[in-house]
Amino acid sequence: MESYDLSVKFAQLWGGFYTVFGALFLITGQLGRTIEMTEDRSFVISTGYTSFFLGLATIVWHNIWVADWRVLITILGWSTFIKGIQKIGFPDHIRRQAQRFKSEQIYSGVFLFAMGGYLLWMSLFGSSQWI
Repeated sequence: MESYDLSVKFAQLWGGFYTVFGALFLITGQLGRTIEMTEDRSFVISTGYTSFFLGLATIVWHNIWVADWRVLITILGWSTFIKGIQKIGFPDHIRRQAQRFKSEQIYSGVFLFAMGGYLLWMSLFGSSQWI
């Protein structure tokens, strides 16, 4: 599979994920409930393993550092991988960090939804240039 085709598939995966969760955060306030769940260390650690493997898979198959929209996928992979390590190794730090997002969850939801929409758009209609 060519790297551009792989980028399109990852853009669909990440784009769909972030669009859906961004919308859920905005419509249902789910982010606030998720932040409350960070009080449970086992929840933080178990979601850390999911983040770790999702990030690692993205890094292994899409470590593409180019000056176009595809670099966003690589950055998402690395940030998810690092976040997974933080959740597994430092769950209390994640809890404290999550508490800071409580008052800003609307911005997080908008950001996630916009980023997901951008990736979906690029996977369907994108070119190799930034919009």
